[in-house]
Amino acid sequence: MTTERLIRIFAGAFVLASLALGIWVNQNFFWFTAFVGANLLQSGFTGFCPLGMILKKLGVKESCATAG
Repeated sequence: MTTERLIRIFAGAFVLASLALGIWVNQNFFWFTAFVGANLLQSGFTGFCPLGMILKKLGVKESCATAG
């Protein structure tokens, strides 16, 4: 797996989990959904992704498009 795929998997899992928690536990979990979306948006514009940096330090290989 590459960092790009793992980032997408993590983001999707966090969005789905926070939506479920927001529906069944407490509506304040929707703020976490908004945080994940805002982080994805800023990452698309700036290229800065904290999870990507963590995965890179853990030794996960980068995709060909992001390497270099």
